[in-house]
Amino acid sequence: MKGVETMQIRLMNEEDMDAVISLWLAASEQAHHFIDGAYWQSKQEDMRSVYLPMAESYVLENEGEIAGFISVVQHLLAALFVHPDHQGKGYGRALMEYVKERVPKLELKVYKDNENAIHFYERQGFSVLEETVDEETGQAEFVMGWQAPEPS
Repeated sequence: MKGVETMQIRLMNEEDMDAVISLWLAASEQAHHFIDGAYWQSKQEDMRSVYLPMAESYVLENEGEIAGFISVVQHLLAALFVHPDHQGKGYGRALMEYVKERVPKLELKVYKDNENAIHFYERQGFSVLEETVDEETGQAEFVMGWQAPEPS
């Protein structure tokens, strides 16, 4: 996990918005190659004015650069993205662990064709609860859930 020792996770602030949206777009286009890139381009303003403001978001910085972020709305994991240049360094796991320490359960939706993300979430203790279809894209998706173990 080279580089993790220089990372910091903190609450996202307004000054982070442009960097987070740029990161989200790059990671979305890479992870969701099965959806036309124009769709993701068209969602940038919604990310800025709707989705990020409604969520509690944390950024992961490495050497002053935002490498990833995670957004939670109550028990819904709304977003977890690591910039393509920083994937495979343990940042996604670090963000997930950070949030799991703060909430007792999480649910998320992930596109069925996003196999890398599904495997990642399974390694983080999530399991598939149901299969649905995203109304906007028509893509099949899984609802996945995780719950903290009961204290013994």
